[in-house]
Amino acid sequence: MERARKVEAQMTDEERFSLLISVMGTNATLTDKDPRIPEDVPMSAGYTPGIPRLGIPALLMSDASLGVTNPGYREGDTATALPASIALGASFNPELARRSGQMVGKEARSKGLNVQLAGGLNLHRDPRNGRNFEYLSEDPWLTGVLGAESVKGIQGEQVISTVKHFSLNCNETNRHWLDAIIDPAAHRESDLLAFEIAIERARPGSVMTGYNKVNGTYAGGNETLLQGILKGAWGFPGWVMSDWGATPSWDFALRGQDQESGVQIDVMMWGQETFPGPLREAYAAGDFPKERLSEMVQRILYAVFDVGTDRWEGTPDVDLAAHADIALETARQGIVLLKNDGVLPLDALSGSGGPLKIAVIGGHAQLGVPIGAGSSAVVPPGGYAESHTIGGPGIMGGMRNLYLLPSSPLAELQKLLPGAAIEYDPGMSPAEAALLARRSDVAVVFGIRVEGEGYDNADLSLPWGQDAVIEAVADANPATVVVLETGNPVAMPWLPKVRAVLAAWYPGQCGGQAIAEILTGDTNPSGKLPLTFPAGLDQTPRPELPGLGTPWGTPTTIHYNEGSDVGYRWFARTGQRPLFPFGHGLSYTRFDYAGLTVSDRDRVRAKFTVTNSGPRRGADVPQLYLLEDPAGARMRLLGFERVNLDAGESRTVSLDVDPRLLASYDTDRGQWHTPGGSYRVALGHAAGNYALEADVSLAEAWFGR
Repeated sequence: MERARKVEAQMTDEERFSLLISVMGTNATLTDKDPRIPEDVPMSAGYTPGIPRLGIPALLMSDASLGVTNPGYREGDTATALPASIALGASFNPELARRSGQMVGKEARSKGLNVQLAGGLNLHRDPRNGRNFEYLSEDPWLTGVLGAESVKGIQGEQVISTVKHFSLNCNETNRHWLDAIIDPAAHRESDLLAFEIAIERARPGSVMTGYNKVNGTYAGGNETLLQGILKGAWGFPGWVMSDWGATPSWDFALRGQDQESGVQIDVMMWGQETFPGPLREAYAAGDFPKERLSEMVQRILYAVFDVGTDRWEGTPDVDLAAHADIALETARQGIVLLKNDGVLPLDALSGSGGPLKIAVIGGHAQLGVPIGAGSSAVVPPGGYAESHTIGGPGIMGGMRNLYLLPSSPLAELQKLLPGAAIEYDPGMSPAEAALLARRSDVAVVFGIRVEGEGYDNADLSLPWGQDAVIEAVADANPATVVVLETGNPVAMPWLPKVRAVLAAWYPGQCGGQAIAEILTGDTNPSGKLPLTFPAGLDQTPRPELPGLGTPWGTPTTIHYNEGSDVGYRWFARTGQRPLFPFGHGLSYTRFDYAGLTVSDRDRVRAKFTVTNSGPRRGADVPQLYLLEDPAGARMRLLGFERVNLDAGESRTVSLDVDPRLLASYDTDRGQWHTPGGSYRVALGHAAGNYALEADVSLAEAWFGR
């Protein structure tokens, strides 16, 4: 920070103010080039000019949830298209998160982009949230740990990463006018805890605020969140940027926001750019202090110097084949086998009087795999296999499209099963699909749904009549497998009739190969659900989503009355049985646990043995949960470890528990509190599916801020 102070002291006010905004480049929506972007600068989501005389580089920003995005900014530009973040969450693999972050950082740097708008840490509070696919999980520990590793990977390439959207951007319906109401203590124990873990572990250069209000105040101007918690209690030294079009007032600068991002969108939303004009006027009038201006600039400079974006030397070599391998491995580890009644893997089946006859039905499986819509969309090498315009209301309506990445599950199945007779039906008609299914040995039906930024799903059904197709196929052929390519849980009225279900999410540019490998048994499935699949919306905290169906621009209030009991915690609190629980995922082998011991030496540590007692090599994710503390029942994920084992192999695993996961936050004292007494923990395969339990006694403790 000392260097940032020294450099900032040499700047003129004009230079200081120039760092406080970013200007959006031209794209399909914004067609007029802003004159503040020099001719030799590539278009991107945000441009902030540099100050060459002081060694300060220009900042070029790109969305990066699923790879370096290019929604129309740079003609002909492509990047590696990773699986959705929810698939990375399902891998429960921090090392894979680090590798994917390194990939994003390297590709960004090769394009001259030095700020990546990555690090989506919002929790999955609602299974209709259109942007859940960009986020990792419903659990703060899993989200914080994986998010931190992704940020470390990006910043290890001297590219700044954000974490976003701070905080409670957990629904997209009228997000610019949404007021998220939550108990402050519960907020600290859930969504804010995910951010706290990631920030302390990874030191991201910037935090991006959400569009929404939190307890009545816009996130970008929320002094309690930004000054009190982020910069105060946590001591965050970097800068706070707004989301694009989320700065309606200049006085956000007085409340903790340091940079207005995508200023042209603020003009579209609120009628003006606020930091270039009104903020300067407030400064001239003495309403905006010089000390605060200096602090804002110093925070930006600190991140630049700390991450090293000012020290770039040369352009890194990008190995697209190696990066494709990362995308493939993420898809392999993120696909979750939800149900398997003996029909998978396909390579173990035999045909009836000849080659195995496989019907592949629906989901554009002859062409590729879908991605989520919005600012996270990545154009893969070679471009999309196909795209279909859908459209919708609001500022993001034009980005609601069905994009198919060119990785065909049908073609990949044909490669892996050359002796099988595989036919394709588009799934346009239940009756037509049933005809093919009836004369096949096994039917594989693909169910897809376009989800994206700017809107929430109306319910959990599959669109375009796909549920009826699955029902008809299952009636025609009892050996039916369903592959879901969605960004959220789905309703499964056909579940009792089908033999197997895969949650493949949006599996990225190699997704077709990963799906085929798991279907055939070339890859042993190992993904675990990062969010709970409810049996229906009546099981969720909000069966009816406030504001859903109202015109764009309607003020909406959502009371997150579940507090910190998000997802599996809500199901434990209410005693409901979900369709599939958090942490659930089947394998083609079997894992057993033994010898659980729990001790308290500085922090709680659990030790146990995992054994692959099945017939083939595979990966498991043993999960440690809090079941009960001195105040009563209270479920929390305390830790996890991804373990790869050969058939018959055993390994001893140790898990250290972060004390905040055993504690409650006391807002009166501003500290975490662990009551003294007995704590019951359990080791299991999923939330509610436990193999071993143990008790540990803890002394009362107050800690942290």
